[in-house]
Amino acid sequence: MEPVSGGAAPGTDDTGRRFVFPSAPTVLVAVTLAVWALAFLIPPGEYERDADGAPVEGTYHRVDTGQGFADRLNDLFLAPVNGLYGIRSPVTGEVGPSLTGELYGSAGVFLFVLAIGAFIAVVFATGALDLGIARLAHRLRTRGALLIAGVMLVFSLLGTVEGFAEETLGFYGLIVPLMLALGYDRMVAVGAIILGAGIGVLCSTVNPFSTGVASAAAGVPLGDGIVLRAAMWIVLTAVTIGYVIRYARRVRADPARSLSGFRPGDREHARAEAVEPPPLTRLHQGVLIAVGLVFAFMIFSVVPWSSALTGDADAVPYAFELGWSFPELAALFLVAAVLVGLFARLGEQRLSATVVQGAADFLSPALVIVLARGVTVIMNNARITDTVLHSIEGVVRGTSSGVFAVLVFVVNLPLAFLIPSTSGHATLAMPILAPLADFAGVSRALVVTAWQSASGWMNLWVPTTAVTIGGVALAKVGYDRYLRFVWPLLALLAVLICGFLVVGAALG
Repeated sequence: MEPVSGGAAPGTDDTGRRFVFPSAPTVLVAVTLAVWALAFLIPPGEYERDADGAPVEGTYHRVDTGQGFADRLNDLFLAPVNGLYGIRSPVTGEVGPSLTGELYGSAGVFLFVLAIGAFIAVVFATGALDLGIARLAHRLRTRGALLIAGVMLVFSLLGTVEGFAEETLGFYGLIVPLMLALGYDRMVAVGAIILGAGIGVLCSTVNPFSTGVASAAAGVPLGDGIVLRAAMWIVLTAVTIGYVIRYARRVRADPARSLSGFRPGDREHARAEAVEPPPLTRLHQGVLIAVGLVFAFMIFSVVPWSSALTGDADAVPYAFELGWSFPELAALFLVAAVLVGLFARLGEQRLSATVVQGAADFLSPALVIVLARGVTVIMNNARITDTVLHSIEGVVRGTSSGVFAVLVFVVNLPLAFLIPSTSGHATLAMPILAPLADFAGVSRALVVTAWQSASGWMNLWVPTTAVTIGGVALAKVGYDRYLRFVWPLLALLAVLICGFLVVGAALG
């Protein structure tokens, strides 16, 4: 799952926290208040729209909203409600919970996130995923490089399809002793876990918490741009695995080159200490197969196959294409959660409790999406969204498509630091970034890819994510030492990402 809570900043000690970065919901509440106040200073304006709803370049003009202070105060009061199920009037363009028109709120995405939470909770309740990864690690325990590659590949695959991130915190107790037993240091375990899952999230193909939410906010299908994202996933995952293996071999050859150092007892670990996990039962095997089938079907259901195979964005869909979106996907994962629970014989009471608890565990990212959407409602009703677009239009005009894609990546880096929640960041940024793609002559799917690359790149190292700061704490590795370990890789990944974005813009 995506990181949603702020972690401790580097300036902390063992006696207590001197500063804790605010959580994503708190940051978004502050953003809501700031945007509401700025709306009094930014003049309202609008673009003319084409048949697809895209702004027409050069048509921006000032408008009078007729809103008084009481109306704007009401928008602030109802922002979370409008963020969930606000309706946009086709006549006035205003968003409100009691209007008639199209759904503007994020109710569909909200329910989808809760459904994903229920499904993942049921899968973990069976013990199949934990045991499967443990069995893989144990089987490869005598082959260090293969173990590192296997663990990172599994974590990366889970990251690219379902945002596997915070769940990795439960694997340090297994991976750290295995790496030490093979003659590596604790930094190898940290790199395998954080970078393995993190690179998958950075190169998300159909990850609902990043690609899915961003695509919905940008108004494009989830499957758009999947070919470029899949190519990025293959290349960047291979580069990251190679980076960690190279460091691991260097440390085993010369322990003095370890960046993390060794704690008392680390060097005394023996291979024999690795306890073999129990074997996978047929039930566990069946659950793992079911999980694979569910995510494979999700990918099949959202990919625009005619466009992907022909390269024509306007190609007529094939008869077998489903064209599913968030309502269907939410139903898919709810049904899958129940079927997996029944197959695993969890029992009615435990299954019901697990589904409810899983949805509850994912309530935080779901609420973040609602809060972020509420900010866009305030901007919409105050008619300042197009004014912000107009102010940036001059910057975009005249730039090449490749430069524009790289600029989107760079602009989102500080936003990702402030809002470590990928879904909240996407919901907040996409309503402005996606229309800019229309001015620059690139696809909105490329903007989604550039945005998620920035978010994923930052979340590999920033101390505002529980995955990073919690991971180094569990592995007993200093955060400063982790930064020394990871910065060369971060530089290399940034170059590769920009290269992919330029190529994607040229081909798209």
